[in-house]
Amino acid sequence: MAPSFEATIANRRIFLNMLDAYSLEQLNYIPEGFSNNIFWNIAHCAATMQLLVYSLSNSQWRISKEIVKGYRNGTKPEGDYTQEDIEAVKAILLSSAKQCQVDYQEGYFGSYNGFKTKTGFQLNTVEEAIQFNLYHEGLHMGTILALRRFLDMDV
Repeated sequence: MAPSFEATIANRRIFLNMLDAYSLEQLNYIPEGFSNNIFWNIAHCAATMQLLVYSLSNSQWRISKEIVKGYRNGTKPEGDYTQEDIEAVKAILLSSAKQCQVDYQEGYFGSYNGFKTKTGFQLNTVEEAIQFNLYHEGLHMGTILALRRFLDMDV
């Protein structure tokens, strides 16, 4: 069964709204006990889709390698992000999800290299990767919602 991209695209729209709604200072804020910020979580979601769906299906990324490498798993903010960083992610956030849908519909993806996620999910097909990607973005949405609670108190 073909995966639906509707929820992923809706989630990315929410992420875009957050990037527009918060100041640069708020997007960069890391509360005590956290290792990243709102912006990193959003950018990480864009990077991770490329790795889970494109890399593991032996397909070329659709966004810049700088974004993928800068926000992939194992990275964290090393300083404040700039407005230029924010704009670069805003430019690909929605379009990369829509491109993934087109790529799937057009049969762009090659054979999938099975992968077991840190949360224990075994991904064996590109369809499973697309479904898991939405789950992954939901986890980061939860983190972002937790981070938002600190904005009114600390920033």
